Order: sequence, then structure tokens, then C-alpha cells
Amino acid sequence: MHNFIDLINIFERNFFREYNTRLVKGADEPIYLPANEHCSYHQIVFAHGYYASALHEISHWCLAGEKRRLLEDFGYWYVPDGRDQSQQEAFEKVEIKPQAIEWALCVAAGKHFDVSTDNLLGDGKTDRFAFKAKVFQQVVDYLASGFPRDAETFIAALAAFYNKPWPLTAEHFK
Repeated sequence: MHNFIDLINIFERNFFREYNTRLVKGADEPIYLPANEHCSYHQIVFAHGYYASALHEISHWCLAGEKRRLLEDFGYWYVPDGRDQSQQEAFEKVEIKPQAIEWALCVAAGKHFDVSTDNLLGDGKTDRFAFKAKVFQQVVDYLASGFPRDAETFIAALAAFYNKPWPLTAEHFK
């Protein structure tokens, strides 16, 4: 039911002309690559053809804004798996908004969502339930004030493609 090729096609139809950006299946780690002398378009590269990875990377792109979309990986700070407690707390703080968008993308696609703390090897302790509650609160805030424009566009496109309810309400996230 959920094929990454569908995401690539939906993304292309909604964003390529306006943003010169393509969603690209990668081999390893996800990364955002702005256009350069080797490639004439921006690339949101997601890991291994994983549908969930594509949704997560799209959510970061939706938040990045015009200036950060000119920077590799949007200029994000990132410490890989193996973070200590303070690094994990900083990671979770910056992941609340993109994971709230990702959750909405999942709902619109009829796909299960769970938060990602992305620190299996670290000593940074995480309370997944508390983190998910923070992400849910951000979803509620977005539902009240509106998702970022590009997120709203992609959420609506996914809901239409998968014949899911639109607009989304808090009840869709229970």
C-alpha cells in the first residue's frame, strides 16, 4: 500500500516547478543536498527507499525555509546515535516540530507513526512517552494555527492520494 515511488511522484507534482527540488531514494544515510555544479536541482535524499525515512526528511524540508534550503542538510546540527544526556535533550528539542509534521504526513497517508529518539547506542536517557506528548502538543498547535505552507500542501496531497479525511483534526492523532 505504501510505496516510496508514490511519494516521489506526489512530491514532484507539488514542488518541483516551484522549488527545483526532488525527492531521491538514497543508499545510506538521509541528507539534503542543495543544487550545485554537479546537480542542477536540490535533493531530499532518503534512506534505502524507506517510506518513513522519506516522510521524515520531507518534514525537515517543510520547516527549513528559503535560506536554509541553500545549505547542505539545512545547516542542522546533528550528533549521530550515541548521544549523551544533554545531546539527546537538544536533539529532542529540535525534533519536536519536524516529527509533528511527520505525524501529520503519516495520518494523511494512513501510515502508523511513532516518534524517533534515534539514540539506540547512547547513554542519553529518553522518556519516549514524554517526547511523544510534546510532539502531540505541537500537532495540536499546528492544527490550531496551521501547518507551515509546504507541509500543509503535502499533507493535503497525501490525504487526497490515499483517500483520507481532510482537513485533519486532533481526533485523527489518537
